[in-house]
Amino acid sequence: MWDYTDKVKEHFLNPRNVGAIDDADAVGEVGSLACGDALKLYLKLDPNKERIVDAKFQTFGCASAIASSSALTEMVKGKTLEEALHISNQEIAEFLGGLPEEKMHCSVMGQEALEAAIAKYRGEEAPAHDHDHEHAVMEGEVVCKCFGLTDVFLKKVIAANKLTTAEQVTHFTKAGGGCGGCIPRIKELIAEVMGAEPQVAPKRPEKLTNLRKMQLIQETLEKEIRPLLWADGGDLELIDIDGGKVQVAFRKACAGCASSGFTVRTVEQKLRELVSADITVEEVEG
Repeated sequence: MWDYTDKVKEHFLNPRNVGAIDDADAVGEVGSLACGDALKLYLKLDPNKERIVDAKFQTFGCASAIASSSALTEMVKGKTLEEALHISNQEIAEFLGGLPEEKMHCSVMGQEALEAAIAKYRGEEAPAHDHDHEHAVMEGEVVCKCFGLTDVFLKKVIAANKLTTAEQVTHFTKAGGGCGGCIPRIKELIAEVMGAEPQVAPKRPEKLTNLRKMQLIQETLEKEIRPLLWADGGDLELIDIDGGKVQVAFRKACAGCASSGFTVRTVEQKLRELVSADITVEEVEG
């Protein structure tokens, strides 16, 4: 289960600067409800348009997304736009006393929203990181088609955070967390940026009886998946296993969640890595 710091809990339970600024000088939007995370950041400048005097946010996401957004609005106040642009996602996480690696994409989203807001204020094209940026310029080759993430963006995050595994890249950006088809390319990007050898995929059992496959699926769900969902107040139930077809139903906070499609693909990817490459996961009502 994720171990949240007291400061993360404080900013989640009592978030600062929630809401909109009607006469905001700059507004930045990132993410989408379809992906499970969305953030809208508002900035108000002083009369001389030199420093940020107010900042507010509206977000749809988990505890880490709310805490990261709250922290960011506190951090930017009193800074010039240029100073604000130098705030990194690592600094957002550090402000909160740290974030679980699986939740670092929330701090990255805050940094993206800040960049987008300032770019729009300056009359520049906002850098795009997903397909929901209607007026943004996609710089580079799209690597993760599920979330519309480019090689330029991914290499920037890899370098800034010194990421060395595809799993870390997924935690920081969600790339690879959908169908998983881009993971080989993500490994290549890591090698290009960090000068490392592409990582070797985990070794799956070569031959499985139907009984052993079912046992491994159950073990993986219990040990690898459910503890992660519990940390955000969610859960899942295994409904049925038919060969390589696994049916699950989401419970508690996960039931009806907008990001359930992303969670299904994450479960499927983990089962394919640790059990069998032919596994497909389907969400059902049960």
